[in-house]
Amino acid sequence: MKKTLILVAAAALAISVLAACGKGDDSKSAGGNKHAGHTAGSAQASAHHGGDHNEHDGHGAEAASATADFQVSFAFPAGAAKADEDTELTVQVKDKSGKPVDRYEVSHEKLLHLIVVNHDLSFFNHIHPTFRGDGTFAVNTSFPAGGEYKLFADFVPAGGANTTLSDWVQVAGPEGAHAAITADKTLVKEVDGKEVELIMSTTKPKEDVTLTFNIRDANTKRGIDNLQPYLGAIGHVVIVSEDASQYLHVHPVDEKATGPDAAFATSFPDSGTYKIWGQFQHDGKVFTAPFVVNMK
Repeated sequence: MKKTLILVAAAALAISVLAACGKGDDSKSAGGNKHAGHTAGSAQASAHHGGDHNEHDGHGAEAASATADFQVSFAFPAGAAKADEDTELTVQVKDKSGKPVDRYEVSHEKLLHLIVVNHDLSFFNHIHPTFRGDGTFAVNTSFPAGGEYKLFADFVPAGGANTTLSDWVQVAGPEGAHAAITADKTLVKEVDGKEVELIMSTTKPKEDVTLTFNIRDANTKRGIDNLQPYLGAIGHVVIVSEDASQYLHVHPVDEKATGPDAAFATSFPDSGTYKIWGQFQHDGKVFTAPFVVNMK
């Protein structure tokens, strides 16, 4: 039986930033200035450094969250999603009066970006539901195991600011092992033949930080300087806190850069452990480099 829980999230502090961004319909994992990201549960400007306040609520097959201006609900037509099975996921956005929101700004080539993570952040999916009208988006997707997943709907209403609303949903089926989320000892990862190094200008929270991804060929170690635009930019970065209460979607300092360095400016709202996914495109293929860092 479907359960519908409406959750009210308090709006966080706002500063002016660039428009939201995202990636293509099948990409999986994988700042304190105008390029900063935005956090979940916010209906104000997109650089909020607060979290949503609905942690672990809305665990039913249909879940919903809201702010003072907008609300979103996530639902599965069969009443629940099952692990490792394709299913349709619908996302409906309404305004504060309950009227479906039908007009959106195109943000980095998409009307809505949907980020999906599981309970221990070992799974990451960045997909783009298709708009069907009546405030409703839909996409076919799947979940690798049972358990809790958090969904972040990232969009820009017409004439409005970046808005991100989120909620937890429950997926039926055996759960995967719960892995501890621990900071990486070295910030170098090999992904799809690329060696990606993350360099951070600081690891202190509440301070401006530049995240620089150096991307090179894993075999030759030569820098890759012909990265292709990924939804209109050199790349995009998603950051989620260990408990998934904090979410930032960060844009590059220079969207037209082609590598081997890709710099992103943001700030982390609090101390703690965060997972960072950097997404880039080369030779027509999107690759995602995940890192775990500790801000203190």
